Amino acid sequence: MSAKPFWETKTLKQMTKQEWESLCDGCARCCLHKLEDEDTDEVYYTDIHCRYLDKKDCSCTVYQTRNEKVPECIWLTPEQAESFHWLPDTCAYRLVAEGKPLYDWHPLISGDPNSVHKAEISLKGKGVPDDKVPEEEWQSHIIWKA
Repeated sequence: MSAKPFWETKTLKQMTKQEWESLCDGCARCCLHKLEDEDTDEVYYTDIHCRYLDKKDCSCTVYQTRNEKVPECIWLTPEQAESFHWLPDTCAYRLVAEGKPLYDWHPLISGDPNSVHKAEISLKGKGVPDDKVPEEEWQSHIIWKA
């Protein structure tokens, strides 16, 4: 009988930095711009992503300095877990915070860092950079509600 994996036995706050970072499946959906309805607090995702997203591998090209280049970029921390409702419902950070299991395609489950792309969950090759669409047109790019 094997021991349960760390994400099933620890809270986000109890995880080491390495465990925390490994929860990221590499989908880059958090890099999509979101619009919030101020009356209902509902969050809507657009197909517009940060201009610094490398769509070939779903990574940030300015990861270490992203808050300098994009001040509104949110650096996720365990202390924010109760507010993760805006993250995609497939996101491991949100799933763990809500006490839900990871999907089979998550690299921690599959053992394959490309499984998120094979499952077509990621933004690999998808979306439009935010410097190509005027902000007043973003509403016409809504693709789903969180």
